[in-house]
Amino acid sequence: MIRSLLVIPLFIFAVLHGNAQSVGLVLSGGGAKGMAHIGVIRVLEENNIPIDYISGTSIGAIVGGLYAAGYSTEEMEELFKSDDFYFWSTGKIQREYRYYFKRQEDDPTWVQLRVAKKDEKVKILPPTNIIPGEQMDFAFMELTAATSAACNYDFNQLMVPYFCIAADVNNSKPLVLRNGDLGNAMRASMTVPLYFKPIEIDGKLLFDGGLLNNFPTDHMKEIFNPDIIIGHKVADDVRAADADDVMRQISNMVMRPTNFEIKPSDGILLETKFDNIGLLDFHKIDTVLARGEQTTLAQIDSIKQLIQRRIPKEVVQSKRDSFNARKPELNFQNIQVEGVTDPMQRQFIIQSIKHRNNIVSLSALKTEYFKLVADEQLKSIQPITRYNPGTGYFDLHLKVEPEKRLDLSIGGNISTKPINQGFAAINFRSYNSRAYSLHSNIYFGRFYSSFKLGGRIDYPTALPFYLESYLTFNRWDYFSSSTELIFEDVRSPFIIKDETNFRLETGLPLGLHSKIYAGIAYSSASNDFYQTDETDEGGTPNNSKFNAFVSKLAFENNSLNYKQYATEGAHRVIDGRFVIGEEKYIAGNNAKSATQLSNHNYFQLHAQSLRYFSLGERFVLGTHLESFLSTKKLFQTYRSTKLSAQGFSPTPHSKSLFINEFNSNNFLAGGLKAIFKFSPDWHLRVEGYGFCPIHEELEQADLTAVKSDDFINNYYLQGLAALVYQTGIGPVSLSFNYYEKSNTNLYVTLNFGYILFNKRGL
Repeated sequence: MIRSLLVIPLFIFAVLHGNAQSVGLVLSGGGAKGMAHIGVIRVLEENNIPIDYISGTSIGAIVGGLYAAGYSTEEMEELFKSDDFYFWSTGKIQREYRYYFKRQEDDPTWVQLRVAKKDEKVKILPPTNIIPGEQMDFAFMELTAATSAACNYDFNQLMVPYFCIAADVNNSKPLVLRNGDLGNAMRASMTVPLYFKPIEIDGKLLFDGGLLNNFPTDHMKEIFNPDIIIGHKVADDVRAADADDVMRQISNMVMRPTNFEIKPSDGILLETKFDNIGLLDFHKIDTVLARGEQTTLAQIDSIKQLIQRRIPKEVVQSKRDSFNARKPELNFQNIQVEGVTDPMQRQFIIQSIKHRNNIVSLSALKTEYFKLVADEQLKSIQPITRYNPGTGYFDLHLKVEPEKRLDLSIGGNISTKPINQGFAAINFRSYNSRAYSLHSNIYFGRFYSSFKLGGRIDYPTALPFYLESYLTFNRWDYFSSSTELIFEDVRSPFIIKDETNFRLETGLPLGLHSKIYAGIAYSSASNDFYQTDETDEGGTPNNSKFNAFVSKLAFENNSLNYKQYATEGAHRVIDGRFVIGEEKYIAGNNAKSATQLSNHNYFQLHAQSLRYFSLGERFVLGTHLESFLSTKKLFQTYRSTKLSAQGFSPTPHSKSLFINEFNSNNFLAGGLKAIFKFSPDWHLRVEGYGFCPIHEELEQADLTAVKSDDFINNYYLQGLAALVYQTGIGPVSLSFNYYEKSNTNLYVTLNFGYILFNKRGL
């Protein structure tokens, strides 16, 4: 009450001078450089310069819209610095919303191409956007739904009257957005082509307003006609593009020239120039915001001479508090789904959000929304809200675009070592009371080749579950190489591992990140090998075959942010299996032993825990613990025993080698990872691991194996130092890999892509 009494005289002063001069603020586009707009607004407020109207394009529409919605400059700065902003500006999903149950088996996909039939022709559709839009769509809804309700969907009734500019794609005209859903308007104005998917409003497909009008001073004069216009420009001037500068060439083609001039009779132009701020360099907010403040302070005297009217900060804050008090709490009741023709699928989407609740809170909606985003049957989901004053709750309208029935995936790995591989996959999906997906892929390369065919059925019951079945053919050719670090002398394979398996599995979710699953499998494994790592050119290799039936029960938890070179989240596995199989050993030409058969029945238990801990903005510590226990007997020879044993391969490169020292029927292992983050996408990681075989398998003079009497007889070390850049379609890495073993110890590799394989039956 005391604060209100103190503000009253200031408010009366403002009202008495209300007709003196009206001021409109115009904010240009410019990507991350537009965060400087916050600094401009802060200095204007601190000097009691009024802002009666506000407008903007692209990032200017976001800053202007947030200010008009009642956000202070401190709140906007905090928002742009938050982890939430990083996630919705990059399309990545926060750890607490990554739904593992719907995730398909990891593969080395770079790009997904959708296949559609249009005008009686089959077309392959490339990706329309680099950054997924679901995260951003939900963020804009979360930030502005209550604001839209408070202004009754009329931007003139915001804390500060506001409009923004979008580009009508089909009519090639700028579109002024002054009413409707504030979040959709802001989202449309900043939808940069290729980066983001266009948004549809009132039947019009809209892109970034900067394509047609990046500085809407003309619309400010036409709509609000203020006495004074303050404009802030952060956009680059059009510059001639070099022959190799593709992005500048595209920008010059799509960005129409914009008039950034403001006549002295109309107002004043502020301009902040940057040399090293990219379109998405939002992490440089401190530098950018400070530059905006410096620009405004440098001309504050000219602004004060031009504008005699003053509005104290206390009056602005009182106005902000009054407007924010009108915002209703975000709770949702009625839910509608558009774009889905199957009534069962529509009902499933609604029930997935509401369950048996009449009212859904924002936090509950967010969790269920991202579960739906993880569903491969759905291409995109856009949430639109409308406040219902009769009920006091929001109605939620979901614009759903089903995924195309058919798509193609391409990917693989490009390396300086002989582990290059290509990858292609085809996926077909349909929905008829339950979700069906058929999948086939092929790997091809000198080191690894594979073919997989199968499918999965998801049952949308109260407790969802899936059934899946896959037939897979795998082959690994392990090479023996010279000890040179960079240019290896690659010789013929000294081990060839062929494996065919048929798997049948069912599973159900346990919370957001976990699932429990069970299954059976048949595996037929055949290993051709020489007893040493050197190829015997004149002899036929030995062959060890193992045909087995496997039953399994497993629990898995996964919230990692990347499928290779993760820096956040956790991955835990407890996997128990019972194996019944027959070993058949056929000696090579130079071996003395004859063909031998033996049966193996054993249990095995595999446990792994991988976790990442953030210790500040730039440093992450990772831990890796792993154990493998089994009742498995030794195979006929030392090498066949090692080939059939469980391997420890904690790094991508270690998956491409067969190392006797890191394979055992029983072991304990662990390690630490130190990750130094230069940016969200660049990091340096240093990893070190120890491997301890339990009752280690030792080689005897006759090349057979015997178990050591000691529980732990020896230990072996391996390590990695890698510089990694996550490109969005796959990681680029320069890595130094060390292994404590008998021959080559150090490997230097440059890779682009993923070292991932189809699953084995065992």
